[in-house]
Amino acid sequence: QVQLVESGGGLVQPGGSLRLSCAASGSSIVAKDIDWYRQAPGKQREFVATSGVRINYVNYADSVKGRFTISRDKTKNTVYLQMNSLKPEDTAVYYCKMENYWGRGTQVTVSS
Repeated sequence: QVQLVESGGGLVQPGGSLRLSCAASGSSIVAKDIDWYRQAPGKQREFVATSGVRINYVNYADSVKGRFTISRDKTKNTVYLQMNSLKPEDTAVYYCKMENYWGRGTQVTVSS
């Protein structure tokens, strides 16, 4: 059974940083696209970043380019999302996705 568990969310001030983790079990992340999405209250879930199967392939939503970095550690079967220069509009529940599997999300709140 495949499980994805996100962690690392919390409350941070504008301009601050957080690192989210997505730990996979039941399946290896090797050779799979892994995505991060987010959903703010009252809004649709939106794409944030992807780490593709091609070596070093990554892509980001325009709203986070230059601030967020996605990476993966195959030894830990974990994908990370480093978020810097956070803004209040980054407030959302963040989800990771692998194939048709989704995690339950981790809350990120950016507020002073």
